[in-house]
Amino acid sequence: MENCIFCKIIAGEIPSKKVYEDEDMLVFHDISPQAKVHCLCVPKSHFATLAEMDEVQANQLKRCFEKIPAIAKDLGLENGYRLIINQGQDAGQTVFHLHIHILGGQKMGEKML
Repeated sequence: MENCIFCKIIAGEIPSKKVYEDEDMLVFHDISPQAKVHCLCVPKSHFATLAEMDEVQANQLKRCFEKIPAIAKDLGLENGYRLIINQGQDAGQTVFHLHIHILGGQKMGEKML
Protein backbone atom coordinates (compact mmCIF):
# COMPACT_ATOMS: atom_id res chain seq x y z
CA MET A 1 0.00 0.00 0.00
CA GLU A 2 1.43 3.33 -1.05
CA ASN A 3 0.56 5.22 2.16
CA CYS A 4 1.40 2.47 4.65
CA ILE A 5 4.29 3.43 6.93
CA PHE A 6 5.23 -0.24 7.51
CA CYS A 7 5.30 -0.92 3.77
CA LYS A 8 7.63 2.09 3.43
CA ILE A 9 9.87 0.74 6.23
CA ILE A 10 9.93 -2.70 4.56
CA ALA A 11 10.87 -1.05 1.24
CA GLY A 12 13.69 0.88 2.93
CA GLU A 13 12.06 4.26 2.22
CA ILE A 14 11.88 5.01 5.96
CA PRO A 15 14.80 4.02 8.20
CA SER A 16 14.33 1.65 11.11
CA LYS A 17 16.51 -0.01 13.73
CA LYS A 18 16.31 -3.54 12.34
CA VAL A 19 16.55 -6.61 14.55
CA TYR A 20 15.85 -9.30 11.96
CA GLU A 21 14.80 -9.59 8.33
CA ASP A 22 14.09 -12.41 5.90
CA GLU A 23 11.85 -12.95 2.87
CA ASP A 24 8.68 -13.10 5.01
CA MET A 25 9.13 -10.54 7.78
CA LEU A 26 10.93 -7.56 9.23
CA VAL A 27 11.48 -7.05 12.96
CA PHE A 28 12.52 -3.62 14.18
CA HIS A 29 12.49 -1.51 17.35
CA ASP A 30 9.32 0.50 18.01
CA ILE A 31 9.90 4.28 17.94
CA SER A 32 7.56 4.71 20.96
CA PRO A 33 8.50 1.81 23.23
CA GLN A 34 6.00 0.70 25.85
CA ALA A 35 8.50 -1.59 27.60
CA LYS A 36 12.27 -1.78 28.04
CA VAL A 37 12.34 -3.92 24.88
CA HIS A 38 9.61 -3.19 22.35
CA CYS A 39 9.95 -4.48 18.80
CA LEU A 40 7.49 -4.94 15.97
CA CYS A 41 7.35 -8.05 13.81
CA VAL A 42 5.80 -7.10 10.47
CA PRO A 43 4.90 -9.57 7.73
CA LYS A 44 6.15 -8.24 4.40
CA SER A 45 2.77 -8.78 2.74
CA HIS A 46 0.30 -5.96 3.40
CA PHE A 47 -2.94 -6.86 5.17
CA ALA A 48 -4.55 -4.94 8.00
CA THR A 49 -6.18 -7.61 10.15
CA LEU A 50 -6.37 -11.36 10.60
CA ALA A 51 -9.79 -11.34 8.93
CA GLU A 52 -8.23 -9.95 5.73
CA MET A 53 -5.36 -12.41 5.31
CA ASP A 54 -5.25 -14.99 2.56
CA GLU A 55 -3.49 -18.37 2.64
CA VAL A 56 -0.10 -16.97 1.58
CA GLN A 57 -0.31 -14.27 4.26
CA ALA A 58 -1.38 -16.85 6.85
CA ASN A 59 1.77 -18.81 6.06
CA GLN A 60 3.86 -15.64 6.46
CA LEU A 61 2.26 -15.01 9.84
CA LYS A 62 2.91 -18.63 10.83
CA ARG A 63 6.58 -18.12 9.93
CA CYS A 64 6.64 -14.99 12.10
CA PHE A 65 5.38 -16.94 15.11
CA GLU A 66 7.89 -19.72 14.44
CA LYS A 67 10.79 -17.23 14.33
CA ILE A 68 9.80 -14.99 17.26
CA PRO A 69 11.21 -17.30 20.01
CA ALA A 70 14.73 -17.13 18.50
CA ILE A 71 14.42 -13.37 18.00
CA ALA A 72 13.25 -12.95 21.60
CA LYS A 73 16.26 -14.95 22.80
CA ASP A 74 18.58 -12.72 20.74
CA LEU A 75 16.92 -9.71 22.38
CA GLY A 76 17.74 -11.11 25.84
CA LEU A 77 14.16 -11.99 26.71
CA GLU A 78 14.87 -15.42 28.19
CA ASN A 79 12.70 -14.66 31.26
CA GLY A 80 9.63 -14.06 29.11
CA TYR A 81 7.97 -11.63 26.76
CA ARG A 82 4.53 -10.52 25.70
CA LEU A 83 3.08 -10.63 22.18
CA ILE A 84 0.22 -8.32 21.18
CA ILE A 85 -1.69 -7.99 17.91
CA ASN A 86 -4.18 -5.12 17.91
CA GLN A 87 -7.14 -5.69 15.56
CA GLY A 88 -9.02 -2.55 14.53
CA GLN A 89 -9.51 0.92 15.94
CA ASP A 90 -11.31 -0.21 19.11
CA ALA A 91 -8.31 -2.41 19.98
CA GLY A 92 -5.89 0.49 19.53
CA GLN A 93 -4.55 -0.42 16.10
CA THR A 94 -3.00 2.74 14.65
CA VAL A 95 -1.08 1.32 11.69
CA PHE A 96 -3.32 -0.81 9.51
CA HIS A 97 -0.67 -3.32 8.43
CA LEU A 98 -0.84 -6.38 10.65
CA HIS A 99 2.05 -6.43 13.11
CA ILE A 100 3.03 -8.22 16.29
CA HIS A 101 4.33 -6.26 19.26
CA ILE A 102 7.15 -8.04 21.12
CA LEU A 103 7.45 -6.57 24.63
CA GLY A 104 9.82 -7.54 27.41
CA GLY A 105 13.01 -6.83 29.28
CA GLN A 106 11.14 -6.10 32.49
CA LYS A 107 8.62 -7.71 34.80
CA MET A 108 5.16 -6.94 33.48
CA GLY A 109 1.94 -7.11 35.43
CA GLU A 110 -1.10 -9.02 34.27
CA LYS A 111 -2.93 -5.80 33.29
CA MET A 112 -0.08 -4.10 31.40
CA LEU A 113 -0.73 -3.89 27.67
